[in-house]
Amino acid sequence: MHSPTPARARISVIGAGPGGLTCARVLQRHGIAVTVYDRDPGRDVRDQGGTLDLHADNGQHALAAAGLLDAFHRLARPEGQEMRQYDPAGTLVQHHVPRPADRVKPEIDRGELRDLLLDSLHPGTVQWGHRLVAVGGPPRGPRLLHFADGTTVESDLVIGADGAGSRVRPTLSPARPAYTGVSFLEGWFADVDERHPEIAALVGPGSAAAADGDRGLFAQRNGGNRIRVYIIQRLSPDWITASGLTSDDTLGIRGRLSTAYAHWSPVMRKLLTDNDGRYVHRPIFALPVPHTWAPDPTVTLLGDAAHLMPPLGVGVNLALLDGSELALALAGATTVDEALRTYEQAMLPRSVRTATLLDGAAEHLLSADVPDFGEEMAGMGEGPA
Repeated sequence: MHSPTPARARISVIGAGPGGLTCARVLQRHGIAVTVYDRDPGRDVRDQGGTLDLHADNGQHALAAAGLLDAFHRLARPEGQEMRQYDPAGTLVQHHVPRPADRVKPEIDRGELRDLLLDSLHPGTVQWGHRLVAVGGPPRGPRLLHFADGTTVESDLVIGADGAGSRVRPTLSPARPAYTGVSFLEGWFADVDERHPEIAALVGPGSAAAADGDRGLFAQRNGGNRIRVYIIQRLSPDWITASGLTSDDTLGIRGRLSTAYAHWSPVMRKLLTDNDGRYVHRPIFALPVPHTWAPDPTVTLLGDAAHLMPPLGVGVNLALLDGSELALALAGATTVDEALRTYEQAMLPRSVRTATLLDGAAEHLLSADVPDFGEEMAGMGEGPA
C-alpha cells in the first residue's frame, strides 16, 4: 500500500491522555482529521492524578503549538514551584521560593490540563468506551483496530498514546516495562487549610519532600485546597498482599507505615497516616533503556508508550512535546511515512538520552542527601505519570 498524504489518511490516536490530546489538537489546527479512542466510558469517570509542572522548553512549547499557552497560564499556579526539603525529624533543610514572575515550570492539576485539551477539540473527536485489544492488519496498512466490545476500525495511521501498558507498543516492539524496585503509596488530604492546618503549613503552596535513605515521601499542593502525598519505599510490587493486607485495609496499611517510619517525627508521620480515605498503590515501572524500534509506515508511539521512565518530572512534558512534534511533522509532510520518519528521528534519540540519565533514578527519591533544587527535584512536582 502506498503511504497516503496526512490530509487523506485515517488517523487514530489511542489514549486520551495529555500527549494524545495534544497531538489531536495540533492536527486539527492544521486541518487534519483525527479520531481519539479511549478505554474510559467518559471523561469524568476517574481521578486524573496530581499536579504537573510544565517546563518552558518542552511542555509549554507544545501548548504554544496547540494555541493553548495563554489559557494554560490562566489556570496554572506559579506559586506551586515552591519546594521544601525536610529531614525525618521535620527540620526544614532546604527551601526554594520562586520569583514572582517565574513561569519556568508552573504547576497545573492534571485534570485541569486534560479538560483544557479536551475542550479545545472538535465535538466527537474522542470516542469513549473503546478499549483497544490489539492492532491487526498488514504491516504497510491499512491497520485494523480491535476493540474489547468486538468492533473494529480501519486506520492508515495508529498513534499509540496509551501509556505504560500500551496495547499499540507490541506492534513495534517486544519491550515490556520492568519494576524499578520502588513503590509509591498515594494518599489524599482534602480541605487542608481547615481540616489539616499543620500539614498545610508543612507543605506550603508548592511541594515538600523528605527521605532517610531507605524510605521517603513527597507531598504536593493541588488545586481545590487539596494535598497529595506519595509515600516512597523500596519494596516488592506485591508487598501489600505479601503482608497479609488488601488495598482496602486502610487501617492495616497505616499500622505498617507507622512501624516503618517509627523513627520519623510525629508531624512527619501525619503525612503518612492522617490522609482522608484509602491509599492507592503505585509500583513504579520503566521501559528498558534504550527503547527503540524499526520504522513502520503505519504505527508510532508517543509518551509513556514510547519511553516510560521513573516519575522525575519529565513524563508528561515529553508526552506533550512528542504529540505536538508528531502532529507538526504530519502537517508538513507529503506522506504519513515521511512524517513518521521525521518525528522518530528527533523523538527516539531525545527519549533515549533522557531515559539513560534517569535509568535507576527512582532510587534518588529515597536519598537522604539534600537535593539541588534544579531540574531533577523541581521536576518531581509532576508526580507519578
